[in-house]
Amino acid sequence: MKWENPSNDSIKDVLDSSRNIAVVGLSDKPARTSYQISKIMQDKGYKIIPVNPTIDNVLGEKAYNSLTDVKEPIDIINVFRRSEFLPAIAEEAAKTDCKVFWAQQGLINQEAYDYLKERDFMVIMDMCIKVAHSILV
Repeated sequence: MKWENPSNDSIKDVLDSSRNIAVVGLSDKPARTSYQISKIMQDKGYKIIPVNPTIDNVLGEKAYNSLTDVKEPIDIINVFRRSEFLPAIAEEAAKTDCKVFWAQQGLINQEAYDYLKERDFMVIMDMCIKVAHSILV
């Protein structure tokens, strides 16, 4: 089945009920999109959990090497890595208790989508979480 995003109502429900966002590929460089989007979401009241093995901390939060290293609950996995990395990140996401996988604007991978849907994930692709939040919440 070709990938398809959930309804706006479903996305709004996730944004309303979520508190912790694990950001895969979050950069510690303020000029990077991942930093800017994560900072805005942090300012909106979400706890940002950085997942990037090349940094120690960002936005005042400890960074983790991988999703499976995160000890606290994750409500949304938000990905800022190129589309070809999505299948491997999807496999790692399936080892967590999280059930929402969000690939930022411009990121689409059918293989990752199929894998996650088979594991009962809500999958959102090619959509900016900040834009969705500003429109829906």
